[in-house]
Amino acid sequence: MIDMVDTESLLEVAYEEAQRGLAEGGIPIGAALFDSAGNLLGRGHNRRVQNDDPSVHAETDAFRDAGRRRDYRDTIMVTTLSPCWYCSGLVRQFGIGAVVVGEARTFHGGHEWLAENGVTITVVDDPRCVAMMEKFIAERPELWFEDIGVAE
Repeated sequence: MIDMVDTESLLEVAYEEAQRGLAEGGIPIGAALFDSAGNLLGRGHNRRVQNDDPSVHAETDAFRDAGRRRDYRDTIMVTTLSPCWYCSGLVRQFGIGAVVVGEARTFHGGHEWLAENGVTITVVDDPRCVAMMEKFIAERPELWFEDIGVAE
């Protein structure tokens, strides 16, 4: 499924969403959900700060934006950062077939667990995604640690 689409162009949509979140004063993580042909179904970004809601991660925002489907096996979740356990659970719960990860250096979430459970994983290691998160973590460590569930 993932071999037939250009992961770089899919990642571009998620990166744009991460930039939107950052411009809004939030955490710069973006995501998008595509079908297996590369058609955009939904897009979103982390809105924990903006909505004062800890459950609005980028992947959940994109998932909600895509709307209801009977089956998600032929979909691809694209995210700028390795999905946390919460978002990895969403992928497993709904049977999303593939995940494209922009980077997993600054945060190593559940993508290996997803791979062990049959989800096709592609880690791009995009330098823009790495630089964006490294800069954000350096500038806003308190917000970053809140987002990943680490108490100071």
